[in-house]
Amino acid sequence: MGISGVIYKGLSGVTGPLIVVEDVKDVGYGELAEVVGPDGRTRRGMVLEVGERFAVVQVFQGTSGLSASETRVRFLGRPLQVRVSEEMLGRTFNGVGEPMDDGPQLLSGEVRDVHGSAINPASRDYPYDWVQTGISAIDGLNTLVRGQKLPLFSGGGLPHNRLAAQIVRQARISEEGGDFAVVFVGIGVKHDDARFFVESFERGGVAAQVAAFLNLADDPPEERIVTPRIALTLAEYLAFERDFHVLVVMLDMTNYCEALRERASSRGEVPSRKGYPGYLYSDLASLYERCGRVKGRRGSITQLPILTMPNDDITHPVPDLTGYITEGQIVLDRGLHAKGIYPPINVLPSLSRIMKDAVGEERTREDHPYLASQLYAAYSRVERVRALATIVGEEELTALDRRYLEFGEAFEDRFINQGEEDRSLEETLGIGWEVISLLPRSALYRIPSEILDRYYRG
Repeated sequence: MGISGVIYKGLSGVTGPLIVVEDVKDVGYGELAEVVGPDGRTRRGMVLEVGERFAVVQVFQGTSGLSASETRVRFLGRPLQVRVSEEMLGRTFNGVGEPMDDGPQLLSGEVRDVHGSAINPASRDYPYDWVQTGISAIDGLNTLVRGQKLPLFSGGGLPHNRLAAQIVRQARISEEGGDFAVVFVGIGVKHDDARFFVESFERGGVAAQVAAFLNLADDPPEERIVTPRIALTLAEYLAFERDFHVLVVMLDMTNYCEALRERASSRGEVPSRKGYPGYLYSDLASLYERCGRVKGRRGSITQLPILTMPNDDITHPVPDLTGYITEGQIVLDRGLHAKGIYPPINVLPSLSRIMKDAVGEERTREDHPYLASQLYAAYSRVERVRALATIVGEEELTALDRRYLEFGEAFEDRFINQGEEDRSLEETLGIGWEVISLLPRSALYRIPSEILDRYYRG
């Protein structure tokens, strides 16, 4: 029942996923509503706007089949909530948190607001420990830190689905004894991709530690706005109530933003860049900031949002604003993909901004930060030498420049390119030293001499 126990019959308007209810009383923003159409089916909705005598409700299952005269609306006097439990690990749910596997409905656990509760900045603990993904270009050069939000920028036709599934299968925390879990969020994914993810987790033997939320491409777009919030509510419960270290993988955030744009258009809001609402930044921040570590709590939430850049444009509003909010980015490259390199991670525009505090002696290995810095510097020169070679020809290059070309090929073929291999950090650093040793020792100016004495193989 609503606060006043009133059931409102009839609508004054239906626009896209939105309905307008007139003459309402005691209704608040964000309040949950039940919408019953002429067919008797109950749909859920959320109040987006409240006026003096009206309320605008977004219907999650869409407004198809609703009649303005016969539809009934009941306001429930509470925000959208979801039941969360440790029993959700190993299960698959749809975009609104309902089981879509053969398992039973959840009966135990806690009921929580899907919007979560803000973490006091003074209570946040700085992230130091790292999360191993088994991917050399990430672990070695753009280390994922526990409590970090590190997005992956991709494009249409690039293997971000394959990479996301591989990271879920391989991810683990660095020390023994901690409980680790993955919350996987598929937003607007196709049916065959959804099957691929579920089967990949099962084949990899990690399904028991994964809770998957799948909003499918033919589900109502309105559900995409609540799917990541429901998943993050579970992540917060596991991390801060059950002391899990949780990795949240969200794919594809561009579909989420498209749903926001569609809702804003239905409301008649003044559009901002490329038609997206002006509050896109704050809305994305409300998701991305639901991660980190909290003082006095053992658990943590690490986010790996994945998005596709329209036309491979990294200045598009979705990747642009995501980059402002998060602590770096991993960028997939179409040129590397065309060469058959997997994963096609371009390490030059990629960055993990807080990696420096999580690597080195007593955390990973003493040579790690120096080797990573030198690999970056050397590979950046490779790009310049390749550009020069296209102008003057490779035979006109200096002997040192030809060594850089040799290093560049080995770096791409042996370090970045790894296929489905799950590499330990020791293996990653070992391959890094093999390829960097193709350069003369005098060119390795970013590595201290005592480190070179120990690891250089030239």
